[in-house]
Amino acid sequence: MGGDDRDPPFFFAKPADAIVSPGKDVAYPPATSNLHHEIELVVALKAGGQDVAVDKALSLIVGYAVGVDMTRRDLQNAAKDKGQPWDAAKGFDQSAPISAIRRWSGAPPQGRIWLSVNGELRQDASISDMLWSVAEIISEASRLWRLAPGDLIYTGTPEGVGPVTPGDVLAGTIAGVGTIGLTIGPSE
Repeated sequence: MGGDDRDPPFFFAKPADAIVSPGKDVAYPPATSNLHHEIELVVALKAGGQDVAVDKALSLIVGYAVGVDMTRRDLQNAAKDKGQPWDAAKGFDQSAPISAIRRWSGAPPQGRIWLSVNGELRQDASISDMLWSVAEIISEASRLWRLAPGDLIYTGTPEGVGPVTPGDVLAGTIAGVGTIGLTIGPSE
């Protein structure tokens, strides 16, 4: 979000056990000393498909949620430096907190998206600033995988991502979609 070029979007996968239900806290994960937050609009699909045209993509959506993509930034940077995949940095247990999914029809949300840590605003932008529209993101993903009902697509984050430590309280909102709140707990 907010960049200045339209390189094709890139994707990574998180396993189903990465999802953290609304209202649940997140344990600080092992194997990192640099855990970061990234608030994102989450698209929930009611239908799937492959090679979905942009003008058909929104018909696959059942609703939207607020999500936080937790990232072990030190592991991600090391993987990037070596040209390795980001699985260990992105796809770990409890790395995808999510709010309740709000049923939605029509045009995607375009309002404010923000996240604070311990009451300090860290990320603040508008969904309308996304370089790739929700429909374009769905279409691009469907060229790589067959999408299925129940798939969740975290769509990207605005500037301001940063580190969190045990005890930090995160709160975020996407206008018209919902809110998310969680505490970073101690390592398990």
